[in-house]
Amino acid sequence: MSLTLATKITIGRIVAIPVFVWCAATYGLTVRHAAPVEAWRLAAISVFILASLSDAVDGIIARRFNQRSKLGSILDPIADKALLVSTILTLSLSWPDAFPLWFPILVIGRDLLAVILAIAVNHVTKKVELVPHWLGKFATFFQMVACGWIMLRLDRPTGDGLIIIAGLFTGAAAAYYLAQCIKHVAEHGDTELS
Repeated sequence: MSLTLATKITIGRIVAIPVFVWCAATYGLTVRHAAPVEAWRLAAISVFILASLSDAVDGIIARRFNQRSKLGSILDPIADKALLVSTILTLSLSWPDAFPLWFPILVIGRDLLAVILAIAVNHVTKKVELVPHWLGKFATFFQMVACGWIMLRLDRPTGDGLIIIAGLFTGAAAAYYLAQCIKHVAEHGDTELS
């Protein structure tokens, strides 16, 4: 099976994740030893920005050159979630005061909830279709911006505001998906289970 350019870019984003984690965690270690090595922070930022931009690039290429593929449609959301979750976890665990504790719990909790709901709805109705909603897209956008803001060490009060906005959209997206799943089961559950 030949890979499209868009899919190769998505795979590149997945490969970049452990590189980012290594750079960010190494910078965190240097901070803890009271000898910050800024080259590691700049490397982490560079990898994060390139990986984030690759998400837009692979989407543009897929649409513009009709390179949509089944593999790409599976890998793209996995790459996006893996990048965000690994970034938030790495920063939370290795960078002092990067995020308040509730933020990684909320982000990871929402993603776990989405997986559990998808499995449960599929079990009950034998059909599940996850359709992205603007709340989820806004949550992802503000999560990425908050991560970049923290890594760039920009104005902290603004960063805290971005974290709160990302948290609000993340919580709202989780509530929306939960409501949609309940509605879907109520509409299709009885006929499918009989």
